[in-house]
Amino acid sequence: MKVDQKDHTITIKDTQGDFTAFLMKVTHQYKSYEKHNIIIDLLGYKGALEVSDLKLLLPLSKKHKKSKKSFIVVVSDFDYNALPEKFTVVPSLLEAHDIIEMEEIERDLGF
Repeated sequence: MKVDQKDHTITIKDTQGDFTAFLMKVTHQYKSYEKHNIIIDLLGYKGALEVSDLKLLLPLSKKHKKSKKSFIVVVSDFDYNALPEKFTVVPSLLEAHDIIEMEEIERDLGF
């Protein structure tokens, strides 16, 4: 697992290729990330993830968004319509950073 911090955002990337182990690590270390926006980088899986796999991140996403922070999952080659609307999943890191900027502006404006 690789963790990069840039300003108010932490990007967590799976380097092992074992989604279950990665999910457990992220969940156990969540307290150290909870005050930042989080990007979960799953680009290394190249279409190997199922909808059910990504839905395992949903409770963490809901918990994080309640604390007024962004939680975005980046995965390529995926049917984004198969996931709940409140769960933010995008195809690139650039788009993830753009969404965080937009959500930060919305929070600053009180939306």
